[in-house]
Parts: sequence; C-alpha cells; structure tokens
Amino acid sequence: MKALVLFSGGVDSTTCLAIAADKYGADEVLALSLYYGQKHSRELEAARKIAAHYGVKHKELDLALIFADSDCTLLKGSDGEIPKESYAEQLEKTDGKPVSTYVPFRNGLFLASAASIALSNGCEEIYYGAHSDDAAGNAYPDCSSDFNDAINRAIYLGSGCELKVTAPFIGMNKAQVIAKGLELGVPYELTWSCYEGGNKPCGVCGTCRDRIAAFRANGMEDPAMKGE
Repeated sequence: MKALVLFSGGVDSTTCLAIAADKYGADEVLALSLYYGQKHSRELEAARKIAAHYGVKHKELDLALIFADSDCTLLKGSDGEIPKESYAEQLEKTDGKPVSTYVPFRNGLFLASAASIALSNGCEEIYYGAHSDDAAGNAYPDCSSDFNDAINRAIYLGSGCELKVTAPFIGMNKAQVIAKGLELGVPYELTWSCYEGGNKPCGVCGTCRDRIAAFRANGMEDPAMKGE
C-alpha cells in the first residue's frame, strides 16, 4: 500500500480518495473509516458503497469509547440538538469557541490511529480532507492549517521520517474541493455529509448548508438532495 485515506464517506474525504486512487492506483490505496459514536450510520454506509465503487481496500475502526464522556451533539450520548444554523451564526453564540458539533480532538485522534495502521500496511502517505471552510474560524480547530502543520510534523518524526500527512485542500474552500472532484468524476451522489440520519439530507445543519452552497458555486444542485 502507498496511501491511507481517512474516509468518512463525505464530499471532502471522497475527493481525497479519488486523488489518491488517481495518483497511486486503487490497489495501492487503503480507505479507513472510523465510528466514533455518531447518532446515525449513514456516513459509514456511504463509505462502504464508495470504497466498493473505487475498488479500494476498506477498513473500519471503532473509537466510540474514547468519546463516551463528550457532550458533542453529534454523538449518541448527547441530548443536545444539532444546530440548524451556519457555522458563523453558531460561533456568535459560542463567543468564538468550537461549536457544539466539534468532536474533541477528533482529527488528532483519527490521524494518530491512521498513522499506526498506515505504517503497519507500508503506506507512505495519509490523506485527509480538512479545508478552510471546515476550520471556519475556530469552529473546528483541528481542521486549521496550523493544526495540520503540527500534526504532520509530529507524525513524520514519530514514524522515523517514513510517513507524511497530506491535506490537499487545507488552503481551499469547499467549492474548490468540489471543482477538483468534478474534474475527477467523483460520484458525489453516493456521498453523505448531513449530521442527521434521515432518508435524505436535512438541508439546514451547518455541513448541509456549506455543501449546498459549494455545489451551487459550481453551477449545480447537490446531487444528495435529490435523494439519489
């Protein structure tokens, strides 16, 4: 294996998977999906379909116990409602602190876990789909370029300088990510990003709002909203 892709089944990670498969070939790519106590399984279901579409090896890892004490509204253990507002509106209420859908240090934990699995499988590179819209000021601090630089250096040093982290979209917004994916023929109709687990995306949570706007910036409607 050459590359491991942190793979949620959403727009960004699927675009990362397409880039890695295009660069190395499907046989050299390992997709890693993580369960962390989400309230629904739609992301993982999407990830399985997309991994099969690309013909890549797919692993799943359960890290839910680590987040058992968290009150993040995305998690089964929380009674909180998932906000139906933009990240900017949510940050006004949190006084600039991470939003309620921030899973504590999730990307740090995911990348550390991925590093161990990547090294065990002979990978040289970890891909993940953080981008500037996800950082959203301080909404998700583990999506920032500063965080990416720090975790990349830590994993590179901790792996004996054998493994690097690649975040191809760290300086891009979601519309630019989708533009890249459209060039690569990404099957966005198979992806799932919504924080809710209904038959189709809710259209009003923070990630749905960002996704809808990003597709429209590329002159199209979000294919997931068609219920495909």
